[in-house]
Amino acid sequence: MAHAFRIVNVFTRNRGALTGNPLCVFEDGAGFNTDVMQALARQFNLSETTFILPSSRADARVRIFTPAYEMPFAGHPTLGTAHVCRALGLGAEELRLEMAVGLIGVRAQGDRWTLTAPAPSWREVDESRGVLAQALGVHERDIGERPLWMKAGKEQLVVPLTSVEAVRRVSPRSQAMREIRSEDGQSMAYVFAMSGSGAALARFFFQQGSAILEDPATGSATANFGGWCLAMQRTLPVELQISQGEFVGRPSSLYLSVTPERDIFVGGDVIELGRGTVDI
Repeated sequence: MAHAFRIVNVFTRNRGALTGNPLCVFEDGAGFNTDVMQALARQFNLSETTFILPSSRADARVRIFTPAYEMPFAGHPTLGTAHVCRALGLGAEELRLEMAVGLIGVRAQGDRWTLTAPAPSWREVDESRGVLAQALGVHERDIGERPLWMKAGKEQLVVPLTSVEAVRRVSPRSQAMREIRSEDGQSMAYVFAMSGSGAALARFFFQQGSAILEDPATGSATANFGGWCLAMQRTLPVELQISQGEFVGRPSSLYLSVTPERDIFVGGDVIELGRGTVDI
């Protein structure tokens, strides 16, 4: 059978065709079991591949797979899949998507999509600042105030750095990074520094097999950045434009908003790049 998919780019920079984070979205995942979904994600080898399924609770149910495992929630798959759902007539400018983490609200203004992140929780980091610095390949003095494990959908390590220059210098050491694991056993780190009024530079590193890779744009980590702002009792509202992808040739723009009501919104521009089918 022929199974239709679309390739979209999420968090694009000025809607550039080859910017942002690519995503493969299968229009109808009802014909696939979990093993086939995982194999297809491995076949496309993007950071995530999603599958649209019927839902009795929302406009659509969505399953998200990396090449190695299924995820309960992720930002750019949420926004990119919502864009495809609208194109398929499953919803309009506001949708609810059912994911393993729960129901996620998504809305659009044109092709800029914004998700409402789950309420965050956080915990302290057991490792010392020196251990974190060694794992990230920076100086201990580059580590900023209070790194935290944040969870606004998916737990990730959020590490503030003291300067944009330090963010650009990050060079993770694979073995040391693998010793620092989230609640679900994954190694990753989101580093950031303010780059001006209302602006930040960020990078996100994650483990794939024995390697540490860099993500061009990470919506879930941006949501966790919003949670970090709440944990640090930053003055609300917070409005940030975040630049990511500089070092992987995929410039990306992400928009973070934390309201006085403590709601976290993550947005970005989505474009469809292409369509196709696979025969299985």
